[in-house]
Amino acid sequence: MRKYTTKMLVTLALLSAIGVVLARFIVPMPNPYMRFSIEAVPFIVAGYLYGPVPGALVGFVADFVGCLFSGYGYNPVFAVPPVLIGLCAGLLRHLLYKKVGYLRILGTFFPAVVVGSILWQSYWLSFFYGSHSVWWFLGTRSIQFVVTSLVNAAVILGLFKSHVFDTLHLWPPVSMKDADIPAQQIAERVVK
Repeated sequence: MRKYTTKMLVTLALLSAIGVVLARFIVPMPNPYMRFSIEAVPFIVAGYLYGPVPGALVGFVADFVGCLFSGYGYNPVFAVPPVLIGLCAGLLRHLLYKKVGYLRILGTFFPAVVVGSILWQSYWLSFFYGSHSVWWFLGTRSIQFVVTSLVNAAVILGLFKSHVFDTLHLWPPVSMKDADIPAQQIAERVVK
């Protein structure tokens, strides 16, 4: 069983708080169904640093707490995408062990974006609101989430290039350290 340290819990709490701020307060929202934000960055980072379960928990907590600040209320159906994004990033973080690059970062969370944010939420938005067909939601949300995913990947790559994670001794994750790869060599694998 994994040991949850104080450092890990504090980091996850901070990432959850950052997710709330990014999702609810720094967001262009052209209509009630769409918002352009980089709210997924903390879920993805939590998945990279600590694995799939902590990534999913940060996604859930940020969504739940964020709903307390919105006028829409909480619906557990809409918590699925942030949970999937954190989970997927944690499950696929091994793609970053050899080399951290833009497409590799995008590949670690984009499958969850397609399944959760585009397909799952489009269906449920159409079901609950009924103002537009599921095809309308699929079209508009596809554009929204392709754009936000590209931006999310760029932000995360920028964080890796700044070496903030290895400076704070958060990267490489424990499972990568156990692979007998020196930390210096891992840090050098970030795309320049």
